[in-house]
Amino acid sequence: MGKTIELTASDGHKLSAYVAGPENATKGVVVVQEIFGVNHHIRDMAERFAAEGYAVVAPALFDRVEKGVELGYTQEDIGKGRDYRMKLSDPQVMLDVEAAAAHLKGKKLAIVGYCFGGTVAWWGATRSKSFAAASCWYGGGIAGTKDERPNCPVQMHFGEKDGSIPMSDVEAIRAAQPKVETYVYAGAQHGFGCDERGSFSKPDYEQAQQRTLAFFAKHLG
Repeated sequence: MGKTIELTASDGHKLSAYVAGPENATKGVVVVQEIFGVNHHIRDMAERFAAEGYAVVAPALFDRVEKGVELGYTQEDIGKGRDYRMKLSDPQVMLDVEAAAAHLKGKKLAIVGYCFGGTVAWWGATRSKSFAAASCWYGGGIAGTKDERPNCPVQMHFGEKDGSIPMSDVEAIRAAQPKVETYVYAGAQHGFGCDERGSFSKPDYEQAQQRTLAFFAKHLG
């Protein structure tokens, strides 16, 4: 099982992070939260990558607004999560992602994120040079930053029936980023990779996770 530690970003901000996996691993993964904080689901995803032999860090991005945020998936929780997100600037988010990457210094790194974190994983590819691969799961903000230039190979996963990411956005991303591996899962909804949500789709999660692991293995060696 993992543990919670404290990281320090380059601007001096101290944030908590969930870490898991072998410390002597040669490869690492930064796991980026949804708008629900580093909750049970995100810790569980960190453990799944740790079980594959990666050293894993999941930074608590909402610590800049409020410490210890862990939300569920009710409409009220969604509203709270969006409020927390709106109080963060994108540069602050990236400082905390870089702090997580710095904790894994010396390892070859990938970044993976879900929902809000899916967008952040895209920025990890475009706004950072810390990562050798990025896997972005249903990131609603990717379309708005689709013209940024990635510094590493990128894979994306979208649900065909995602109520917050229309297929027109996915097509726009594909047109802007033809080299990005972009997958659409027929009939899948937003959050299809989270087994604590009503939209969970086990076969789609398993296929997307398998693709992510193969992608990381390919690019991290």
